[in-house]
Amino acid sequence: MRKLTALLLSAAMTISLSACGGAAGNTASQGGGDAEETTYNIGVCNYMDHASLNQIVDSLEDTLDDLEDSENVDFDIQYQNANADANVMDQIIADFISQDVDLMVGIATPVAMSMQAATEDNQIPVVFAAVSDPVATGIVDSMEAPGANITGTSDFLDSDAVMNLIFAANPDAKKIGLLYDVGQDSSTGPIESAKAYLDEKGVEYVERTGTNADEVALAAKALVSDGVDAVFTPTDNTIMNAELAIYETFSEAKIPHYTGADSFALNGAFLGYGVDYEKLGEETAAMVNDILVNGAGTADTPVQTFDNGTATINTEICEAIGFDLDDIKTKFEPLCTQIIEIQTAEEFDD
Repeated sequence: MRKLTALLLSAAMTISLSACGGAAGNTASQGGGDAEETTYNIGVCNYMDHASLNQIVDSLEDTLDDLEDSENVDFDIQYQNANADANVMDQIIADFISQDVDLMVGIATPVAMSMQAATEDNQIPVVFAAVSDPVATGIVDSMEAPGANITGTSDFLDSDAVMNLIFAANPDAKKIGLLYDVGQDSSTGPIESAKAYLDEKGVEYVERTGTNADEVALAAKALVSDGVDAVFTPTDNTIMNAELAIYETFSEAKIPHYTGADSFALNGAFLGYGVDYEKLGEETAAMVNDILVNGAGTADTPVQTFDNGTATINTEICEAIGFDLDDIKTKFEPLCTQIIEIQTAEEFDD
């Protein structure tokens, strides 16, 4: 079961933290025995509600819950959602710091960046999840040696792999739409890579951007008017948050939307290609456990990356845009480690 506590905790239940190693938690005797259980207070901040990020939270909490008995510890999790509001996010982090949590988990790039900035002085260990490019954003010195009080898991997206799928499905595609939020750091690298791929191939592309749901809806309609043959979106939280509102725009125009996560396909995109976010959550939890319980240092704990070889096809959209599922799977199989079929829903457990 999830261990969600009230945001305000007694200061007497927390202790000082070490700079880059495991934090010493509180110990309490177990009734009827000599064994002592150590309690670790963990602050978890999610950037916003959407299927992939929520899946990470669920997996993280479930895995930590499973580890409690084997490690003889209690992971006391305080979960908060910033709802993509920078002021709310900063306040959540400040509250975690005031409570002297033993470790913070930041889900998505904006949260990780804010946690990094807020812990430069106090050196509270931070583990991030789903940061697409932690080096380019300056969160870590390198993937192999982060160099400070922060490390975590990355959902790095191979844009070339997605481009290859686009042209496997339609070798004659002449114009590709790029739909993203210019303010999302997770989109910067993948979009530049996609443009370089298309430039080399001599294929035209058109960029449409949006910073909120209304702007994304307008951008989607503009791409239809632009006459694009396909649309590409990386692991962009803004577009993901709007997918349920825009997928019919593309499906009715018979334009396949290729995206950087399976949650997009769940919410109505034709295809999501990328990491298994449930597995990412599990590995994030394992890193938390290693730092708190085993004393691993964040500075020399490598950032973990994952195979981007899973293609998730929305079978309803596949049919709606006129693709034959068996034919598409045959074309995609040499380019993926696995293909998963899915149908439109709001969350993975719907």
